[in-house]
Amino acid sequence: MNYLLMAPQQGTEANPIMTFLPMILIIVVFYFFMIRPQMKRQKDLKKFRESLAKGDKVVTTGGIYGKVADIKENYVLLQVDDNVKLRVDKSAVVKDMSDVPQQK
Repeated sequence: MNYLLMAPQQGTEANPIMTFLPMILIIVVFYFFMIRPQMKRQKDLKKFRESLAKGDKVVTTGGIYGKVADIKENYVLLQVDDNVKLRVDKSAVVKDMSDVPQQK
């Protein structure tokens, strides 16, 4: 194989935009497929935590199912059973379970 044909000709320089174009495309793809959806999920979760109301059925990050008994500034009081209440940090509440059908 003739290596002289494959070598760049003298006097021509590579365009700096073309050398960085693949890196720029990778960053754009990461933004639209990973960073942007994650930011949207975090925004929705924050809005959900701020809209918690007394009587909502929720699940914590630890998997505890409960009903909101009281809401304070930093924590939520969950009623787990008839006489069992747990104080849980607001950041640990992740799902609203009031629209899920009950299982038997």
